Amino acid sequence: MALKLSNSALVVLCLATSAALFFLGTGLAPVWLFTWLAAIPVLWIAPRVSAADAFLLAVAAYALGGLNEWSYSRTVLPTLLVVCILLATACLFAIAVLLFRSRIVRGKLWQAVLIVPAFWVSCEYLIAVTSVHGTFGNISYSQMNFLPILQIASVTGIWGISFCIFLFASTVAAMCSSGTVSTKISLVLAVFVFLACVFGYGIWRLAATPRDSATVKVALIASDESANIHPQTTAQAEAIFQRYAEQMKPLAAQGVQIFVLPEHSGPVTDASQAGFDAFMGQMAKQTDAYVAVGIDQSTSNATWNQERLYSPKGSFVASYNKHHLLPHFEEETPGTNRAVVTDASGKWGMQICKDMDFPHLSRQYSQDGIGLLLVPAWDFVQDGWLHGRMAVLRGVESGFSIARSAKLGILTVTDDRGRILAERDTLGVPFATVIATVPVRHDATIYSRFGDWFAWLNLALLLVLLAMPMIGTRFVKLSS
Repeated sequence: MALKLSNSALVVLCLATSAALFFLGTGLAPVWLFTWLAAIPVLWIAPRVSAADAFLLAVAAYALGGLNEWSYSRTVLPTLLVVCILLATACLFAIAVLLFRSRIVRGKLWQAVLIVPAFWVSCEYLIAVTSVHGTFGNISYSQMNFLPILQIASVTGIWGISFCIFLFASTVAAMCSSGTVSTKISLVLAVFVFLACVFGYGIWRLAATPRDSATVKVALIASDESANIHPQTTAQAEAIFQRYAEQMKPLAAQGVQIFVLPEHSGPVTDASQAGFDAFMGQMAKQTDAYVAVGIDQSTSNATWNQERLYSPKGSFVASYNKHHLLPHFEEETPGTNRAVVTDASGKWGMQICKDMDFPHLSRQYSQDGIGLLLVPAWDFVQDGWLHGRMAVLRGVESGFSIARSAKLGILTVTDDRGRILAERDTLGVPFATVIATVPVRHDATIYSRFGDWFAWLNLALLLVLLAMPMIGTRFVKLSS
């Protein structure tokens, strides 16, 4: 099935098309439709060239597409590590292409179609459970503007979205290969029914959103001015908290019930703890609202990246220490606790920024029955949309609303279906604020109860598909 040299222009076209689609369909500002199409040209050309050429084409297409995060990645990681990660991920995609090719050339269309999504989901899952960055980089986040497909995450977790993307791509490529008409018809009908059920469920879940849930009015406040970003002393912190207080007072007149301030808003030590608690408690009392704030908590024994919550009565309610710290940037002690607050509206939980990259913690909060998560955060400007939307998916998976206040990012309020109830970029203004009425609704999802069952199903499917050629060869030998 190898192409002649005269058709090398077709190879270059497929490479360029896939690279462009990956570039536009993934990364920091993806166009969700392009993600579904990105793998098709390389998968289509793979059986028509040698295995070595197919591998190199796939590596080149994915790596070139991955350059959409080049400038951003080098702000948080060493350049050599960025290159290594990019090439390693491109090689995984190339292996998926080779697995597809090996089945297509033997006429095993069903195996070819299934092995691509099974391999990709298996790799994403194993990376997520072993990486300090959790699910960051998962291709499913490219779909955050496509609400119907997001709803499958309430059943399968993030893994179902990736599966659908690559199932579609491998099916289209397989339909353009050689094979019997009956096999192609049965295959395309099966995939069509499966995807129709996925999208049908998504549309139904969006339409079936309960309308009678309790609600609260939240206000998110953040400042990107240099004097407010990362104070180093308690005196600087006190000045910042005073400036935040000045922003809170006029917002309180609009009936705000919860204020959420960003992560790392200022250091608090043993010596300044009592004064800080008294000040924030007074602000909560004056505004007649809860106040959640992210601080750097230092004691004689340890330091924590901490979120503290104060009640409208002026009392301290709860604290939460960040579990998943950003490598090379945060040297605090990782937290182990969860914090759940019971209000007349329902139960609220507390997380901080990068914690939302890890589905397991949000699933635990779902099992606690929370309906709203309060999340101070700190992004890196370029990743403001992506990192905020990653958090949104945790709410879809585990069934709760989210109020995420991020400096150098986007203030975001979302419901348990992933709808954006309110958002505002923090750039360009001294203080960015957003107010929204958010449902406090706990939705007991299948994913929150059974966890990563779909990822394990893909691992099992992959093992079966990998074993089938060996089983078939052994059967033929025994028969002869």
